[in-house]
Amino acid sequence: MRSEGAAWPLRFAAAAGLAFLHLPLALIFLYAFTTEEKSFQFPPPGYTARWFGTAWFDRPDIWPPLVLSLKVALFATLLALIFGTLAAAALARARFFGKESLSLLFILPIALPGIITGIALRSAFDIMNLPFSTWTIVLGHATFCIVVVYNNVLARFRRTSASMIEASMDLGADGFQTFRYVVLPQIASALLAGGMLAFALSFDEVIVTTFTAGQQATLPIWMLGELLRPRQRPVTNVVAIFVIAVTFIPIIFAYYLTRDGEHIAGGGK
Repeated sequence: MRSEGAAWPLRFAAAAGLAFLHLPLALIFLYAFTTEEKSFQFPPPGYTARWFGTAWFDRPDIWPPLVLSLKVALFATLLALIFGTLAAAALARARFFGKESLSLLFILPIALPGIITGIALRSAFDIMNLPFSTWTIVLGHATFCIVVVYNNVLARFRRTSASMIEASMDLGADGFQTFRYVVLPQIASALLAGGMLAFALSFDEVIVTTFTAGQQATLPIWMLGELLRPRQRPVTNVVAIFVIAVTFIPIIFAYYLTRDGEHIAGGGK
């Protein structure tokens, strides 16, 4: 029998944890409507919605970082879908010495602190004399985006019967036909969930981007610069709301696509 006396402290702790996590997000929404331009007063002296119009019509400096972030996220997600799926397919059924160690190496980039990954990538680019560009940012983001897709697809492969593939081959289907009509329908939702989560993680990445972008600025880097040298602080909060929406929606979809499995999409980042 559950004790009511023990339930209340747990409920209070859960509520306090949720408040600690989400009250800062509520402040972002609050200060997006403040009339104060340069500082954060609490409570705000007044409220206005004009900063939303200012952000999208009067601040052209927002658009290049936004376009760059979308471009990087799309390319990083594409690379993650290709290489993450191939890696998962290679390790799902194979048995060989060192398999677990190899699997750990695939997961390691998302477990390491971002600053370690960033320093390692910058050193590698310097050794290769690779100039900083959009592609260096894409490669940096792909390191952890691949892990997300790999985790999702590997979990789905482990829950898919190998006999279906064998039956398809026995009935005369070649490798491409087997992949198209048997394998792909089985892993489609895992690919979609992994891809959406990879896009969300890439779009709001800051630390790795700092080491791989050179003089370019993605939207999160632009936001960081605006906080350090503010022009119109409410505009930064308006852009933050947009970033929250762009990252939150794919994560929710990824959760609902993978909630019936034993693996939670992208666990660890």
